[in-house]
Amino acid sequence: MSAPTQLWSSSDGEVGSKPIHGFYHSESRVFSSISLTVGGEVPEPIAQHLRRAGAASFVSLLRRLDGPGADPRVRLDRARVIGDGTLRETLTLTSARAAEIQTVIRIDLVPDFSEIQLVKAGISGEGSKYSIGVNVSRGGDAVVLTSGSITARVRILSEGADDASITVPGDDSLTLQWSIRLPAHGSVALSWSVDVVDEAAVVEGTGEVTAGSEGVLPVIRSGDSRLANWVTRALDDVDGLRMVTKALPDEPFLAAGAPWFFTLFGRDSIWAARFMLPFGTELAASTLRVLAALQGTTEVADTAEQPGKIMHELRPGVLNIPGEDVSLPPLYFGTVDATPLWIVLLHDAWKWGLADAEVEALLPNLVAALEWMRDYGDSDGDGFLEYVDTTGHGLANQGWKDSGDSIQWRDGSLAEGPIALCEVQAYAYEAAVGGAALLSHFGHDGTPWLDWAEALKTRFDAAFWVDDPDGAYPAVALDVNKQRVDTVTSNIGHLLGTGLIPDARAGLIARRLVSPDLSSGFGLRTMSADSAGFWPLSYHGGSVWTHDTAIAISGLVRQGFTAEAAVLIEGLLAAAEGFDYRMPELHSGDSVADVGSPVAYPAACRPQAWSAAAAVSVLASALGLEPDAQGGSLAVRPIIPAVAGALHVEGLRFAGSSFGNLDVNADGVVVGRT
Repeated sequence: MSAPTQLWSSSDGEVGSKPIHGFYHSESRVFSSISLTVGGEVPEPIAQHLRRAGAASFVSLLRRLDGPGADPRVRLDRARVIGDGTLRETLTLTSARAAEIQTVIRIDLVPDFSEIQLVKAGISGEGSKYSIGVNVSRGGDAVVLTSGSITARVRILSEGADDASITVPGDDSLTLQWSIRLPAHGSVALSWSVDVVDEAAVVEGTGEVTAGSEGVLPVIRSGDSRLANWVTRALDDVDGLRMVTKALPDEPFLAAGAPWFFTLFGRDSIWAARFMLPFGTELAASTLRVLAALQGTTEVADTAEQPGKIMHELRPGVLNIPGEDVSLPPLYFGTVDATPLWIVLLHDAWKWGLADAEVEALLPNLVAALEWMRDYGDSDGDGFLEYVDTTGHGLANQGWKDSGDSIQWRDGSLAEGPIALCEVQAYAYEAAVGGAALLSHFGHDGTPWLDWAEALKTRFDAAFWVDDPDGAYPAVALDVNKQRVDTVTSNIGHLLGTGLIPDARAGLIARRLVSPDLSSGFGLRTMSADSAGFWPLSYHGGSVWTHDTAIAISGLVRQGFTAEAAVLIEGLLAAAEGFDYRMPELHSGDSVADVGSPVAYPAACRPQAWSAAAAVSVLASALGLEPDAQGGSLAVRPIIPAVAGALHVEGLRFAGSSFGNLDVNADGVVVGRT
């Protein structure tokens, strides 16, 4: 994977046995099947290695070419590299036999060019691929396939064969074939490639490294190896999700996730950049600028654009979601939380050392975003930010839980909008306080926004809390009638650490978060198991989202509930181990008491930006990292005794400089810091 290009295969490198399989670029699946034979036989797989996000290798035996005896004497090493718009594969055949071997290697490719949304819906690949407009031609040493705005060039690169060819045997396949002589005790290497261009794309890949100083990835070692393994894998995945818009090719952001969302999402990119701040402010700065360039300037009902509003997602064309009455314009603003979160990211990046000049350049966007919260986000003047889709074809829910059934009452019935989400009020409070601090720092009056935030805090305390025998808790939302939607959800974890919840009530939330109804043992359930609508495989009604749990962990640490934070960290570490340290977008909310390992959620992105970057947030929470003030000091208050044993970190960044080392012993004491 190297955004916006990706390849999904089985563990032996073969492509085509599962619906998700294929070679993708931009918004299309270019090939749905890539199958290899040697001497007419399928190789026998024995090993695979994912070397980094964009490189993998597969080892197989070639029994048909072997001599007598049990020891394998002929092997195939298949090395695959994915780049921005490229697939390169090298096949190395090696023999330990005493005699020369003659054989034929064949790769069959099935063109597809289905839209990625059709693949996701499971309705792609019907009928002949060429019947949907694929043109095949020859250009020099390549076969060229064109469909719509996408052109793919397939070439044989190697010279290690007696004969090599690309043929088009039928209406639905290409065949690459090599005739070779494999020398005694020798090897032969063969290569082929695909190069893809999408002329309609609005985003593209970038080769720049975002994590670490001067392109050097951080180094993590921990007594509990799960934490180090997860962070190391996550940083590699983050690297593979870097993209830029064609309009701003020097401003990288993190694409939302593979395989479905290789594009710019406001909320997702903001959270991912915020999680990554301990390893530098560069990604945050570029994410802020690219979103500022697309900030709303006028009112457009069909796109949900409003002055000062931060966008939701960017596409090359209209997005129609099969099976759902949803049709989103290419630039869509249907999100209630991206705007306050943009402000929060700007303030956090400044605290982590983003230069004053870079922050000051964004002050007009900051003011516009603050005014959006007051003038448009609060559409009915009740002092809360709410949303409702007025188009009839947009997203019904516009917080991070944006599925149609995500906001429901405890009895399972759906809440009616406009909806005022609890966590959005927390983001707005934090944004107003942070925005006021930035305005004051640059010589402007931030007092009105402090007053606005204090009024919001008072209203929230009066309007959102639900009385309950097990202890009061915040409602997930207020509905159209300003009634408290009483389902217990993970949303309450987002309130902690924002300043909205007083310490006297924060303990009620902390206890809820680690209760058996919310804490699955593999992370935080999106909905309490005692709710009528709970289902562990529901997208937002009982599943576990890594980033959601990481946000709750951060809030718990910031408000002093380190024991509860440690419980949730342990859950994520158990899940990370179960998923081989590439955490998916979400997984099932099944209890650890009922299943031996975390249960996957079908169609989850893996990797996904905020899920991968959450590993860095958990690391920061385990260390208790918090900048005290812009350009000031970096506080380190470890909770390691309950989490990971001794910990060594290289590459932390603060105020533009790099810590050479940070060492914390098993008792949670900082013993080395440079």
